[in-house]
Amino acid sequence: MIALLLILQLLLSPPTQAQTSQVQEVILENGLKVLLLENHKSPAVTFQVWYRVGSRNEEDGKSGLSHFLEHMVGPKDYSRIIEKNGGDWNAFTTSDVTVYYATMSREKIGIAIELEADRMANALLDGASFDSEKKVIMEERRLHTEDNPTAALAELTSAVAYTIHPYRRPVIGWMGDIQGLSREDLLTHYRTYYVPNNAFIVVVGDFSTEAILAKINAAFGKIPRGPEPPKVKIAEPTQRGERRAILKKEAELPSLSLYYHVPNLRDPDTFSLDLLSVILAGVRSSRLYQDLVYHKRIALSVEADYAGLSVDPTIFSITAQVMPEKEPGEVERAMDRLLDRIRSEPVSDRELQKAKNQLEAAFVFGQDSIFGQAVRIGQYESSAQWQLLNSYLDEIKKLTPGDVLKVAKKYLDPDRRTVGILVPIKEKKSE
Repeated sequence: MIALLLILQLLLSPPTQAQTSQVQEVILENGLKVLLLENHKSPAVTFQVWYRVGSRNEEDGKSGLSHFLEHMVGPKDYSRIIEKNGGDWNAFTTSDVTVYYATMSREKIGIAIELEADRMANALLDGASFDSEKKVIMEERRLHTEDNPTAALAELTSAVAYTIHPYRRPVIGWMGDIQGLSREDLLTHYRTYYVPNNAFIVVVGDFSTEAILAKINAAFGKIPRGPEPPKVKIAEPTQRGERRAILKKEAELPSLSLYYHVPNLRDPDTFSLDLLSVILAGVRSSRLYQDLVYHKRIALSVEADYAGLSVDPTIFSITAQVMPEKEPGEVERAMDRLLDRIRSEPVSDRELQKAKNQLEAAFVFGQDSIFGQAVRIGQYESSAQWQLLNSYLDEIKKLTPGDVLKVAKKYLDPDRRTVGILVPIKEKKSE
């Protein structure tokens, strides 16, 4: 019944796909790109500023700089002003971007526009709060990575999978690097990357394009264009043999990760890789879940993820949490048998169509809110170009069993993977 409802929703919702083609693109004289999508379903507007800078743009020894700057940079009393006017706000940093956003009523969105223009042009990076904010970030790292076995394994596996590309560094930074960052490091990073020609704005919601563009131009148009930030030219060399990363850490259960090198959104194979991730471990009826969790009962959970929305070539990951009394090696052998099969014979038409339905439903429902629409536009623009959104569903519908077989053979190659294994231990308590 649920599957039928999803299919009906997809059949009845072509406007969602069409809406992305209604995006209006304007580039200001200082190089700032503005992407506007009117959506009058509710009287709210989400305003997002995307800076093309993340951990990918940092240097060895200064990891975590982009995330630290996100914590520090901002107009005084920003949160208080937004919340006082009934708005919601936040920010996030990834390997590729740093994003600031606020969602407010259409009458108040001008406040967010003014505040974000101030962030771009006039950040002071208050020295008085530098040391206290550094302690906050270090505690965040301890809590979310060092005391989280699954996150710690993911960090280690990425560091081994990439030998020279900056994706090997964690977004939050290594602890030693965070400790060594100075306020001057933050100021240099800010002046280099927080310039209009290294950013773009996404606005979705209940507004008049002409009116809001005038407000944006008045607030941001006067900010001078900056020098072009340095380009990241490092390319990860082809992997020519399996790598292994073993993490011994206090944990309840073992876990296993397989990381494969794959292309990103710019490559035509991206659609087949999306579909392959769903077929392998997208839902409970997927191959890996049925075999490892339901039938053999050797894994508590299993997931596959393709992170194609990235600037550079990326990772296709398969992760599993091992059941108590079972060994990661047993799960890995069972995975390998299933992966051998997906590399050697086409999936059935029924299995293919089911995976397509799931991808299409996720794509449509992911744009159900104005915030979701804005984030999706921003992800595509930061990774390649926002216009690729318009072809996504059509490209998924075209895929054949042969397309899935081709990418499975090409990319799920044992010589192109890194295996990460978490081995639970009892750590000695320090006296």
